[in-house]
Amino acid sequence: PDLLPACNGEITTMSFLQDVVDILLQYVVKSFDRSTKVIDFHYPNELLQEYNWELADQPQTLEEILLNCRTTLKYAIKTGHPRYFNQLSTGLDMVGLAADWLTSAANTNMFTYEIAPVFVLLEYVTLRKMREMVGWPGGCGDGIFSPGGAISNMYAMLIARFKMFPEVKEKGMATIPRLVAFTSEHSHFSVKKGAAALGIGTDSVILIRCDERGKMIPSDLERRILEAKQKGFVPFLVSATAGTTVYGAFDPLIAIADICKKYKIWMHVDGAWGGGLLMSRKHKWKLNGIERANSVTWNPHKMMGVPLQCSALLVREEGLMQSCNQMHASYLFQQDKHYDLSYDTGDKALQCGRHVDVFKLWLMWRAKGTTGFEAQIDKCLELAEYLYNKIKNREGYEMVFDGKPQHTNVCFWYIPPSLRSMEDNEERMSRLMKVAPVIKARMMEYGTTMVSYQPLGDKVNFFRMVISNPAATHQDIDFLIGEIERLGQDL
Repeated sequence: PDLLPACNGEITTMSFLQDVVDILLQYVVKSFDRSTKVIDFHYPNELLQEYNWELADQPQTLEEILLNCRTTLKYAIKTGHPRYFNQLSTGLDMVGLAADWLTSAANTNMFTYEIAPVFVLLEYVTLRKMREMVGWPGGCGDGIFSPGGAISNMYAMLIARFKMFPEVKEKGMATIPRLVAFTSEHSHFSVKKGAAALGIGTDSVILIRCDERGKMIPSDLERRILEAKQKGFVPFLVSATAGTTVYGAFDPLIAIADICKKYKIWMHVDGAWGGGLLMSRKHKWKLNGIERANSVTWNPHKMMGVPLQCSALLVREEGLMQSCNQMHASYLFQQDKHYDLSYDTGDKALQCGRHVDVFKLWLMWRAKGTTGFEAQIDKCLELAEYLYNKIKNREGYEMVFDGKPQHTNVCFWYIPPSLRSMEDNEERMSRLMKVAPVIKARMMEYGTTMVSYQPLGDKVNFFRMVISNPAATHQDIDFLIGEIERLGQDL
């Protein structure tokens, strides 16, 4: 009650916010300190019982509020820690953090120029620059920042459907033929989730076979398209993946573009994870053919280290998003405003309320330049190659697929000494299945590092190491290997 807008609340407010900033700064410094834990792990019921989290009728004191802030950060996972390798989005960028603080203070909504003038212009400038990097002439086209790659992929599906059958917007799915979409068996689950949400149905997403490196096989795609057409279905979208979630594979975009052109199908590229490589002169060849796509998902909050969340959908044809999504709400998008209405971008979004996600990316880009992002990305890819070279012939390790990784995903099994001389049979498989989960649980209980694991197809649980944090070093990779061996020796 003593804080602004309370009468004479300035002094209390400044001192309260100063205390909060001190708590945050201590956390930031700790995040990069290798002697601190990545995680102070407690089981859910322990955390629930240890503190009182319940909401009460009576207010708490500001001292208690500051204590709540400290406690929350005490048990937070330090996602900026150089030894946190658990997700595709890691790291903690200082300029990005500053931008996020500014965005929260400005506390506005992205729907109109009227209430977000600078932010709307920055979104326009940044999306155009990203489209230029995709290779569309002059950065032409359209786009939007959405709450994450899953929503960006859903936008692509929505727009592709509208492009082929514009009447679906008013009349619904009952008036159009049965649609089918195609994506690889290693693609992100959001493609099916989007089909479920849009009433297309998960059965209408046909999974195309991949080669042993996880890349979509173009001949299988063409075969399945012809099969669907023979059944009377209408193929409307192919979602190619540039950087799959587990293997980090890049689908052959040129061959896929040829097939999409031949059968007049919308080509989407889900580059949520691999899109950042467009920043790197050394690695962007992996996305050759992306300029032929009709739409692209690119998540700067992954490989580029922008604070969550920051995902862009880019669309080659201008005006399509607007006609697909607009509802002309007259209380927001009045047609008689005194400025250029093309900057009121809210009507092309699915959301009404939309968070300002662009400022973090724009400010970081200003601070680093494209070359700064390039150096950061090249470094992460070099670390992944270092890890691969270190373990590919090391005793106790087996690679999940042959050859050096295309992205920073390094997939491997750790084979404890007790399994090394066993012959490859069912029993060895079922024992190997349990190794990664136990090592991971021990990592979390010790709090030393975090790395992801999963099964895939007929392959039992393996580690998927990913690197997107520019704070990581060769020593951190060495530490991870040592830690896996320390925690898995006795299994």
